[in-house]
Amino acid sequence: MRVLALDYGSARCGCAVSDPTGTIVTPLETVERPASKRGIARLCELVQEREIARVVVGLPLSLSGADTDQTRETRAFAKRLSSRLGSETPVEMHDERFTTRMAQRMEGSFSASEDSRAAAHLLESWLATQSR
Repeated sequence: MRVLALDYGSARCGCAVSDPTGTIVTPLETVERPASKRGIARLCELVQEREIARVVVGLPLSLSGADTDQTRETRAFAKRLSSRLGSETPVEMHDERFTTRMAQRMEGSFSASEDSRAAAHLLESWLATQSR
């Protein structure tokens, strides 16, 4: 089952995909303005092209675990994406605290953008919780 992880931001969305076995995570190109009509359409195309079975959207909680304005915006985006994808491709949220910081530490290690490296860390974290 291939999983697509999204590190949502209103300007751009980092993307990463797993292989069918859930062992290898690959950062992809970012999607510009993901909440726009064009951005949502591009994400739906990625789901179709890559035969994605599930989408995981990073949940940007505060360090204390509370919701912020960004958390609420991200939840609204995930809900909109979920309604576009339909029930065949579930969309779920996963705590993304510290993924951007980890991506910053890996700068230069990969040619992928910081946003997509953050999405890759998010996906690795989600996959680890699934294997427990």
